Amino acid sequence: MSVRRLAKEQPASFAFSKATKAKADWWIAKYPAERKASAVIPILWLVQKQEGWVSEPAIRAIGELLAMPYIRVLEVATFYTMFMLEPVGSAALIQVCGTTPCMLRGANELMAVCKSRIGPKQTLSADGRFTWEEVECLGACANAPMAMINDYYFEDLTPENMAQIIDDFAAGKTPKPGSRVGRTSSEPEGGALTLTDPKLYDGSAAKPIRKLPNSEPVTA
Repeated sequence: MSVRRLAKEQPASFAFSKATKAKADWWIAKYPAERKASAVIPILWLVQKQEGWVSEPAIRAIGELLAMPYIRVLEVATFYTMFMLEPVGSAALIQVCGTTPCMLRGANELMAVCKSRIGPKQTLSADGRFTWEEVECLGACANAPMAMINDYYFEDLTPENMAQIIDDFAAGKTPKPGSRVGRTSSEPEGGALTLTDPKLYDGSAAKPIRKLPNSEPVTA
């Protein structure tokens, strides 16, 4: 794992929003008072959803809230790569999968589009609206190549529709997530090839059940 450090430039302070604090209190209430530090991961996530990333002042505030040493919260934030330690784009954080199945299906071309449209990876774009990075397997190998954009998966991507997705976010639109070839989940491209007869799963082909006197039900 690469070394993960806090951003060099940090905000002067951090404050929980009313909604974030209420949800944090909800998580804390799930644990015994002496174990409230167990809520550190969900609260880090709530802070990231509020701010877009996790800053040093936010880490200190979480430590105070959970009665945890600052270094313990820092350890968690720097260990899990789902926590962004640098400011990210306000419109889209694009995480392109670079593991073998996606790489074989064109992940390099997707990254080239991101680099040309946004700039270097793990660097906030000049307008502050976009960030992109390469990540390890996101678990959608059957629909490679793919990327997670903000909270959603975009699958079966090509350089052309990746460019269109970036353009749509830049225009203030919300592109629909999912497969770009219309498949559902990880079914074969073009549609399902098995269980195509509804009788196989709708119960219509099941044998009726009859019950003998003083006995368990049996099939006819």
